[in-house]
Amino acid sequence: MKHKKILITGVAGFLGSNLLSKLLQEGHHVVGIDNLSMGRLENIHDALNHTHFVFIHSDILDQATMDNLDHDFDVIVHLAAYKIPRYGNAVDTLKINTKGSENMLEFARKTKCKFVLASTSDVYGMSPDLPFVEDGNCVMGDSKVPRWAYAVSKLFDEHLALAYMEDFDFPVVILRFFGSYGPNQHLSWWGGPQSVFIDCILNNKEIPIHGDGLQTRTFTYVDDTVAGIYAAAMKPEANGEIFNIGANKEITILELANILKGLSSEPVNSEIKLIPYNEISVGRKYQDVMKRVPDTSKAQRILGVKAKISLEEGLRKTFEWQKKVSFEKVDKT
Repeated sequence: MKHKKILITGVAGFLGSNLLSKLLQEGHHVVGIDNLSMGRLENIHDALNHTHFVFIHSDILDQATMDNLDHDFDVIVHLAAYKIPRYGNAVDTLKINTKGSENMLEFARKTKCKFVLASTSDVYGMSPDLPFVEDGNCVMGDSKVPRWAYAVSKLFDEHLALAYMEDFDFPVVILRFFGSYGPNQHLSWWGGPQSVFIDCILNNKEIPIHGDGLQTRTFTYVDDTVAGIYAAAMKPEANGEIFNIGANKEITILELANILKGLSSEPVNSEIKLIPYNEISVGRKYQDVMKRVPDTSKAQRILGVKAKISLEEGLRKTFEWQKKVSFEKVDKT
């Protein structure tokens, strides 16, 4: 395979840093942008001196940064985003995601560069049609619920990317991720429930579960997610398509917490605490998605990828990584 020059936005984040490792391992040249608001320089530390990697500490909302980029990229992988406004900041979620994607699409238009957009399973919203298929309905919840700001922003990004492809004739691929986790994940709710649960287990704190814990999800180890991104970036057959990227094993959030408790080599004193939805966001309405399961047959058929790492194996690797990171933080204080 011909080596490519690839631009990654959000390169120091969870998916960006793991994708960077894969691309460099395969011999590609990479330029990465990150403002380090959510990403961590430690995530890409080992790559900073690599001869095939250039890191730009800047913001994709900064026009001067965009104007100074090279124009010879083969692929843009747009991962930079602001996630669910769990702690407020819905304005940032909407503005950063929509304006950031517009800036990157404008750059792709000027350079006629393939554009891979990171989207999310959240765009399916409250759809009752399971498993979720790429051409199925996207059903948003109440506009007064802040969580939907993220879903709406990414759904807008999808429509904008497809419109740019149609009007300006460059290839676009859209990837909807389902529950990615693993090394370099953010160690708060931004990283997913497994991040928070592992932290609670390591520190003998109560494990907070929203609602009754019977809501179900599928969780995808990061290597399998990266395999999907890599295939989408490399394969021309992916152009113009939307893909679910995820695993298919459906478990409840309660089951997730108990699996993680069983992975600890130390006695676990963390009790599970169920938190009623009306106590999660005081003064803010909250809605949850009770089932979120992808149909991944399209990714298997066109991209040739399927989640290979079992949930138990992936969670074990993630638990050990997070334990190591947590101990390193304690040693530095």
